[in-house]
Amino acid sequence: MYATERQQRILLLTQEQGRVDVPSLAEEFGVTQETVRRDLSSLDRAGLLRRVHGGAVPAGGLHLEPGLAERDSTAAAEKERIARAALELLPTQGSILLDAGTTVSRLAALLPPDSTLTVVTNALPVAARLADHPNLTLHLVGGRLRHRTQAAVDAWALRDLADVHADLAVIATNGFSREGGLSTPDLAEAAVKRAMVAGARRVLLLADSAKYGVRHFARFAGLDQVDVLVTDTGLDEESATEIENQGPEVIRA
Repeated sequence: MYATERQQRILLLTQEQGRVDVPSLAEEFGVTQETVRRDLSSLDRAGLLRRVHGGAVPAGGLHLEPGLAERDSTAAAEKERIARAALELLPTQGSILLDAGTTVSRLAALLPPDSTLTVVTNALPVAARLADHPNLTLHLVGGRLRHRTQAAVDAWALRDLADVHADLAVIATNGFSREGGLSTPDLAEAAVKRAMVAGARRVLLLADSAKYGVRHFARFAGLDQVDVLVTDTGLDEESATEIENQGPEVIRA
């Protein structure tokens, strides 16, 4: 099979399946994984698909934002491990910002009932999980509610966050990469995430490995602004080293 024929087949598989991975393609065509990576890079440069960690997705797929229920069911086991690992990194006292995100919401559910933290969040699911913690001081950020993520955004939310100086911000993202930093499809959501990053002494990023190499429309931070990334073991050692060279410590749960 010529390279052009193979690449046409890769495009078709990507459209049919929504995502392709390098090992499966190499087995499908009887070629090396490096050959597949070159094919994907050529197709990416042509704008016909988009490279992501370990494979590729359709060219338009990066700008589609899944709903809350869909996101919560994706990589559920990995998100649970990430949340449990992140719990060990939270301070026992002080203040934290909790971003909107399904992994962050899982982390909130793990906070012990006797926690004495001060928590600021713009996410209704996070606030709901912490509302019955009697010793915890909970501040709910106001603003326009984005129904897709159940997060408060826009001017009210930004005003609420403007004077906050927290010990730690726990941030979620739709995608992260060396070149593109941390990104999300929505500009209003990105603005709130940017304010949370700016309003904390340290930044903890929670993101499953499938999001590595993915870039969305609205960039809100660089990897050099992250202190610790907690992800899953799907992120290979080479990629973890690449990320750590940008600044963050990487923990694979």
